[in-house]
Amino acid sequence: MGIVAGLESSSGFTRIVVCDTDTGAVLRQGYAAHPVEPKATEVDPQAWLLSLGEAATGGLLEGVQAIGVSAQQHGLVLLDQQGAPVRPALVGNDKRAQVAAADLVEALGGRQAWAEAVGCVPQSAQPVSKLRWLARTEPEAARRVAAVLQPQDWLVWQLLGRPARRTTDRGGASGTGYWSAATGSYRPDLVELALGHQVALPEVLGPAEAAGTTPEGLLISAGTGETMAAAFGLGLGPGDAVVSLGASGSVMAVHHEAPADPQGMITAFADAVGTHLPVVHTSNAVRALRGTAELLGVDGLEELSALALKSTPGASGLVLLPYLEGERTPPLPHTAGTLSGLRRESMKPEHLARAAFEGMLCSLADAMDVLRRRGVEVRRVFLLGAAAELPAVQAAAPAIFGAQVVVPQPADYTALGAARQAAWALGVAQGTLSPQAPPAWQGAAAQVFEPGDELAVGQAVRQQYGATRDQLHPGAFGS
Repeated sequence: MGIVAGLESSSGFTRIVVCDTDTGAVLRQGYAAHPVEPKATEVDPQAWLLSLGEAATGGLLEGVQAIGVSAQQHGLVLLDQQGAPVRPALVGNDKRAQVAAADLVEALGGRQAWAEAVGCVPQSAQPVSKLRWLARTEPEAARRVAAVLQPQDWLVWQLLGRPARRTTDRGGASGTGYWSAATGSYRPDLVELALGHQVALPEVLGPAEAAGTTPEGLLISAGTGETMAAAFGLGLGPGDAVVSLGASGSVMAVHHEAPADPQGMITAFADAVGTHLPVVHTSNAVRALRGTAELLGVDGLEELSALALKSTPGASGLVLLPYLEGERTPPLPHTAGTLSGLRRESMKPEHLARAAFEGMLCSLADAMDVLRRRGVEVRRVFLLGAAAELPAVQAAAPAIFGAQVVVPQPADYTALGAARQAAWALGVAQGTLSPQAPPAWQGAAAQVFEPGDELAVGQAVRQQYGATRDQLHPGAFGS
């Protein structure tokens, strides 16, 4: 039996799981909060190392043969010629680069130009936008930047003793805005467009490659972003999609290639196993439920769910378009939400509650259709987020999505994915695993919900929603 560790460095904490290489069984765990404010937009990257050291105390890593690292996506560490940080790292949740992102879109010739170049349109959080923001607001610091790394890349580099070779993986690279998942190559010209000059970019490793070995003989795998690590930890494969229910939402699916999308609604991520994770984001998900709960004066989402289940599919004709913060999918940044279909018989709290759940799920089904229209198959949908546990979501989602719905039990899937990557790289190095086949760890324990006989009902709910959407926003999806 071998032992590996998976490290998750999020915006607010470090979590480590130590696992059996053959089964993925968790043997022990460590945790430490970062010594920084979780909502900070800048942080000394040394804080990540301090947190890592605290999480690994008490002999946690004793006997470990390999470590995989995952970290917050879209963070950016800016290094000078000597490899020292030019300034504090810009973290993933920093949204100050909104104007910079819009400038970049215009500078290259629009959304389609970016979609064709790197498979995504710049958003404020992405490293390419952060580089543009830095060049505009801190030009002196920008001029000193000689190399750029993402948080997981910087941690891998530190664990290996800061070697001359700096590395990343396909998953992490695909989120930068200057690496194309479709071509598997960087676009240095986009870095120059953003920052004003060229910089050293990390070498992109294959999924089962090791970044290196420490002097003590500990193998460090390539590392990856938190989304890619979570997908690997969940055990996703072709035909699987993940619907994430946060304040905003996203639909991500496993696909054999990076789908082209001229409208730029798809972000063409690569994954941690050699395939692709195209993602479509929505601006509104659970925020529509919380707003409805406040409007109705009910105490939380559980009570809203119970109220919704007193209604029937279709909510007595009520349709809620949940575009409360504008919308990314379809691209309607300046629109507002709409409640349609008001009649005397529909003006009851339970119908509005039901319309909120159906509106949220239909909006996410619209996002899923963006992927399906580009050839992405979806047979099984993993629902993530606290709202996935709500009975009203579980009752409606299979029919609206037209697929089996899986609600995984809560677990540290990001850290587990990092550990699985470490086990794969270790197995390849030892000659016991193929670079094409990751270790077959047990999948996530989960509840499973089938659409059953409700598919026609779900289709009718979507038709009612779609008719309202198309009447108010004709051509929103380019049709």
